[in-house]
Amino acid sequence: MLFAKPLAELIAELERLPNIGPKSAQRLAYHLLKAPRHEVLKLAEVIRVAKEALRLCQQCQNITEQEFCDICRDPRRDRSIICVVAEPKDIGALERIHEYKGLYHVMHGLLSPMDGVGPEQLRLRELLNRMQDGSVHEIILATNPTLEGDATALYLGRLLKPLGVRVTRLAQGMAVGGELDYADSATLLSALEFRREI
Repeated sequence: MLFAKPLAELIAELERLPNIGPKSAQRLAYHLLKAPRHEVLKLAEVIRVAKEALRLCQQCQNITEQEFCDICRDPRRDRSIICVVAEPKDIGALERIHEYKGLYHVMHGLLSPMDGVGPEQLRLRELLNRMQDGSVHEIILATNPTLEGDATALYLGRLLKPLGVRVTRLAQGMAVGGELDYADSATLLSALEFRREI
């Protein structure tokens, strides 16, 4: 046996984390073994508390400690606009620009038939329920410009348009300050396709 059984089990569990391969899992395991006992126990306790204390917001499906997240409880937010994102971390990216003042909805994934993720696995029913009272006038689809993100945006557009709500998607293309000769073909194609009149 290459590793003692407890070490092998620790490495195997760390390897199950996203973007952690065998080498990274080994480095993390050895780091944890070298770290002072109180630090490792604190990490374990923080993970336990987070797992027990956090839940999904009943309105937007973001991660929160309470029934509704801080954004949904904020009376200053524009309740007529909902920005649909794939994961909770996407909210942080949009909030960093300090421009969007509407609400969010987290799907917890993207359509991916190859991975067995269909509409039933996403939090779409909750989104449709939010639109029942007619107060939502625009849905912004903020999915990544990937095959799965594009497929999800297309599906949502077809699902939501018949409800009489404006459906938009984040623009794609050249980055501000970018140079044409450094842009890849997909970026240039997207920039050309989504050009706007000036």
